[in-house]
Amino acid sequence: MPRRSKPDLEETLAELLPQLPEELRRQAFTHASWVEHRAESYERLAFLGDVVLSLAVSTHLYPRFERYGAGRLTKVRAQAVSGQSCARVARELGIPDWLREAAPESAGRSAEMLVESERVLASVCEAVIGAAYLAFGIERTSAAVVRSFAEEIDDALEHPVDYKSVLQERLARQAEVVLYRIDSEDGPAHDRSFVAVAEVAGEELGRGEGKTKKSAEQEAALRALEGLDA
Repeated sequence: MPRRSKPDLEETLAELLPQLPEELRRQAFTHASWVEHRAESYERLAFLGDVVLSLAVSTHLYPRFERYGAGRLTKVRAQAVSGQSCARVARELGIPDWLREAAPESAGRSAEMLVESERVLASVCEAVIGAAYLAFGIERTSAAVVRSFAEEIDDALEHPVDYKSVLQERLARQAEVVLYRIDSEDGPAHDRSFVAVAEVAGEELGRGEGKTKKSAEQEAALRALEGLDA
């Protein structure tokens, strides 16, 4: 029996993309408005790709930053795989051109609007990852993801952003808005401690404590992000 060749772990998503089976590639670049059934669009693949992306980056970070606690690892990952990060990677992959080519003639000018949408580009990027996972497996896809998101990961490590922005961007994909309320405050005026709660439609997503209201809200947003990824 011939030995199976090992996957090329030096590949990027840009190199995997043209190797995708035609059916998966077509679905990855199909907007829901272009088909009769939403299940035929990129949305299902994006759902899968979102998980694969998070796992790939988490697996990459975990052994390399042994002194980082769960909180900081969560923050780095959340920033590295945010919608903005996915959209930037999508542009590097040439996804706008792939979308233009895939758009039916009936799409007209709306196709260009979709190509310019950061949310659409981010979702299609995730769909490509999902398609790659189905076609090539987790090892090969994860390696390509890490190489393709290397700059995003480095940027998250060197220039961290606030948890609240990351959380709101994440929830915006489901058209949800997060609100914060101060649940309690204790201690003397010179040493106050606040507990903040992050909520969506009255449902608690996370709570955090801090010496200021802002820091408490940041902690609550972080806990919410951890809950979403659990």
